[in-house]
Amino acid sequence: MFIAKNIVVKLWMTIIALVAVVLIILGLFLFRYIDSNFPKLDDQSNDLERLTFKIAAEAALKERDNDYIRAMNDLLGAQSIGMIVMETNGTERNTDLKSKPVPLNEVLSQEERSRLLRGEVFEKRFTPLSVHEKTDFLAVAVPVTSAKTAEIVGAVVMYQPMKASDNLQLFVKRLFAFVSFMGFLLTTFFAFFLITRLTRPLKQLKRAANLITQGEYATRVPVVSGDELGDLAQTFNLMGEQLEANINELNQEKNNLSGVLGSMSDAVMAFDAAGKVIFTNPRGQRILEEWSEIQWTEPDPDSGHADSHVPEPLQNLFVEVVEEIRPVYSKIHVQQGVWSIVMAPLYTLKQIRGAVAVLRDVTEEHRLEKLRKDFVANVSHELRTPLSMLQGYSEALLDDIVTTEEDRRDLAQVIHDESLRMGRLVKDLLDLARMEAGHMEMNMGEVQLSPLFKRVYRKFLTLTRDRDIQLEAEFPSEDVVLEQADQDRLEQVLTNLLDNAIRHTPAGKKIYLRYQTMSHLDSSAALIEIEDEGRGIPPDDLPYIFERFYKADKARTRGATGGTGLGLAIVKNIVEAHQGSVNVRSEVGQGTTFSIILPIRREA
Repeated sequence: MFIAKNIVVKLWMTIIALVAVVLIILGLFLFRYIDSNFPKLDDQSNDLERLTFKIAAEAALKERDNDYIRAMNDLLGAQSIGMIVMETNGTERNTDLKSKPVPLNEVLSQEERSRLLRGEVFEKRFTPLSVHEKTDFLAVAVPVTSAKTAEIVGAVVMYQPMKASDNLQLFVKRLFAFVSFMGFLLTTFFAFFLITRLTRPLKQLKRAANLITQGEYATRVPVVSGDELGDLAQTFNLMGEQLEANINELNQEKNNLSGVLGSMSDAVMAFDAAGKVIFTNPRGQRILEEWSEIQWTEPDPDSGHADSHVPEPLQNLFVEVVEEIRPVYSKIHVQQGVWSIVMAPLYTLKQIRGAVAVLRDVTEEHRLEKLRKDFVANVSHELRTPLSMLQGYSEALLDDIVTTEEDRRDLAQVIHDESLRMGRLVKDLLDLARMEAGHMEMNMGEVQLSPLFKRVYRKFLTLTRDRDIQLEAEFPSEDVVLEQADQDRLEQVLTNLLDNAIRHTPAGKKIYLRYQTMSHLDSSAALIEIEDEGRGIPPDDLPYIFERFYKADKARTRGATGGTGLGLAIVKNIVEAHQGSVNVRSEVGQGTTFSIILPIRREA
């Protein structure tokens, strides 16, 4: 395709095709002329055959007239024709010719001579050995019949070199072919040379245009001639100068605007009256690109902004600003993000021509505020419940409402359990605070995973059986040893994860506890997985499950042995303290899998 679009190739192929057509037509006429006017081999054969028959007829009348034979041989020699007279015994007649003819045995074989004497006529081509120049000859042999007895008394053999006819034609044709080939080569060379010189300025213009499109506006082309190509080069250079000046002015204005917008940490978007984007700063552009990939609901066809370029979350604010011509302040939620919006109208000659919006990402502030409120609410709830029970049951004991000793022991046991629950909550809060402050106490040493897993498996086996849950452990044949790890902390991790799995797995389902070795970050690591067939975690809640007191299922309630809501946060901190990572995969209705990766060799 590239060759077909090249003007040099097109012109060169046109000239070559024209020359080729002329040579072909000339060759056809020349070959036809040669075939029509030059003697042919068939004509030579017919002429030699007629001459042989005629001489054979005359030789029949002059059977023993050697003078006639010598005279005819001399006469025919002027035309490069040789004649041999053969006797009835198959030998050549001795006629004392001046020029020695080709021997008979080089012309006809013994069998052919016998057949000739039986009345057959021969026409053949041969190459005599006695002739120094290796030339093909044409021979015609005719038997001689006696005019008196009508018997065969011998034969006449006449031969002539073939180069006298066909070789001349072949030589002329070859000469024409050679001259045509040389002319074609010279035409090709000079045509290509001339076309290249003509198209060189066009290629320079093309290269200069490509450089300008790439931003090199100072590119110019040399003016090497005063013809139309030279005028084109001058016009191109003038266009380049004007384009460079305009681009420089535009770049200066663009840099000024980009400097103002780029220095802002907030996103800035400006729209015209129809809702099309006029400009944005880099932050605003990224937000537009991110929001354009979100599948929004279908806009209201009666709103008049179905084709607006304003992002879906800002359309209502845009309509309000354009219609009421006043600034609007609001907060919007886009997926997991929260944005503070200030949108104000743009004026031109006291007429509104659009709106400008400034967006600030307040997601982190919103999240921290929500976590603070949730933390206070959850801690209050976790403390209020056991405190209420402690207060109520202790008042019952003090007021002697309980009469039997067994009821008193039950109330005392409840008070004891609730105090333990409060103690666990306070302990978990203190542990988590130490972990997040970097003051976690770790007793590092060599830890074998097999005994640890077996101990945890036995501890939870009875609890899972009571709840009709099948707990399965999958351990490798070879034990995995962590060189630097805290065995008690790892047991706390497994306990918290299994406690969550049991709490959220219905009866009749399974929980899998397994570990294996793997390659992680070019080193060996232990992969620990706790998989359950429970309710699963919604995708929107997965990013927050390791937050303190976060509940993925708001309808879940903690039982009598329920956790404090800090288990996963503690798990994450312990794993990260071991230079590992914890991940979760979950599908609603299918189950959840927690994966922990711990390095076997801890880096210093």
